[in-house]
Order: sequence, then structure tokens, then C-alpha cells
Amino acid sequence: MTSASAAASDGAATRASGARTRQLRRLVRKPNFIIGSLIVLAFLAVTVLAPVLTPFDPTEGNFLSAQLPPVVGHPLGTDQYGRDLLTRVLYGSRTALLAILVADGIALVAGSALGLAAGFYGGATDSIIMRVVDVLLAFPYLLLALIIVAALGPSLFNAMVAIGVVYTPQYARLLRGKALSIRQQEFVQSARALGARDVRVMLRHVLPNSVVPILVTATLQAGTVIVETAGLSFLGLGAQPPTPDWGAILADGQSYFLTSWWIATFPGLAILIVVLGFNLVGDALRDTLETG
Repeated sequence: MTSASAAASDGAATRASGARTRQLRRLVRKPNFIIGSLIVLAFLAVTVLAPVLTPFDPTEGNFLSAQLPPVVGHPLGTDQYGRDLLTRVLYGSRTALLAILVADGIALVAGSALGLAAGFYGGATDSIIMRVVDVLLAFPYLLLALIIVAALGPSLFNAMVAIGVVYTPQYARLLRGKALSIRQQEFVQSARALGARDVRVMLRHVLPNSVVPILVTATLQAGTVIVETAGLSFLGLGAQPPTPDWGAILADGQSYFLTSWWIATFPGLAILIVVLGFNLVGDALRDTLETG
């Protein structure tokens, strides 16, 4: 019986490994995954190499060069303070990446913890947590973010915290659903019967089996975080001058759009392209991994 069980276990592991390999092959052949990955990789490369790609300081102005159109030496032109726009857009990618890491990280960690606890324990724990989640979901995302930032004070970090809180309910609902289904599985019941602590069961058995939907949600959420952070900075509640931020550059350029269209156009295109890249990758992951 022991040999048979071991053989069956090895066979199941082999089939699972083969399924993952087939999924990976389908994934890398998808045009939207290829295009999205190239955009995301370019975004990450620009974030790291920004000081190498431009000789200018993103915050230092030169009024003699103010509002220059795209010319040699300033490929994207300059803003109303004479700052090189290409430099500010490149350094703005760092703000966008930081927003993804902080805001999406807060939402993922907090939402996963709440969702796991609600789905695993059920009962009163589930009711209390999900009522709080429902209250957060009752507010429009941007309105709730505005309320939180207004309470904390305008700054880039506070904006990222606010966005993280706003999107915590999405991860909480996702993990709750997965925990409700997985906690009834035989391997979870066996672990609990052997005396494994609840935290160990959640972290070693429930959470690993929820990785795929978490990965898909986090990737799709990355683009949303960029848009929300830029939106708060556009309203003056996120990054404060002279920090290079795509939303703040858009806000600066709106007053000059008829005479200096490039100031608002290029950061807007940066937001569009990067968000498109994350959405393409997320859609490919969802179509391939969640459908098997």
C-alpha cells in the first residue's frame, strides 16, 4: 500500500509538472504576453538606467530654455521651468514603480491576511471582516483615496498608502473565496488532523494554492495603481513639486497645452504605454493560468 501510494503521489506530481510546462509554453506564445512583457521590461530598464540615459537633473530648471519644443538636445522639449522633459519622464518611472511596490504590496499583504482569516475561520470572524470590506467597497475607489489622503495630508507616500487601503478589499474577497474552497480539501483536513497550527496550514497549504489568482490580480492592479497615483498627483495630493511624477507633470502641462502641447502629451503617453503593458501581461496570465 505504501509503494502504491508513493507511486500515485509521484504520478500526480509528474502530471502537475507537465501541466505547468504546457501552460508556460502557451503563455510565452501569446502575442499580448510578448508585447506586454517587452513594455514592462523596458519600463523596468528605464527605471534603473534613468541616470545613465540622460545627463540632466530632473529638478533643476533653466529659464533660458523654458518651453522649448522637441529639439536636438531636448528630444521631448522642456517644461515651463526649462527642465528637460525626457529626464522628468524617465525619472517619473521611478515614482510609478515605487507606487506599484508600496501600494500594491500593502493591498496584497493586508488583503491576503484578511481574506485568509475570513475564509479559513468563517463564522463571526468572516462576518466582521467582510462587513468592513463591504463598507470599503461601498465608496468609489478615487473618492475613498481622496478621503484618506485628505486625512493623512498630501504627499506621495500618503497617496500610496491610500491606494493600498482602497484596493485591499479586492485581495480580501479573492483570498476569502479561495480559502473557503481549499479548507475543505483532504490535504488541508489531513494537516489539521496531524496537529498543524492554523497559521501553518494557511501559509503552507491554502496560500500556495492561491498564488495564480493573486499573481493575475497583482499584475492587472499594477496598471491601476499607476493611474490612481498619477491622478492624485494631478490633483496635488500625491507627489509634491519638484518631484518628477507623471501625474504632476500632466498637471503642470494642462495650462500650457495650447502653446506647449508636449509638456502634457509625453507623460500621458508614458502612462498609457506602461499601463497597457501591465494589462496585456495580466490578461495573458489570466487566460492561460486560470483556465488551465
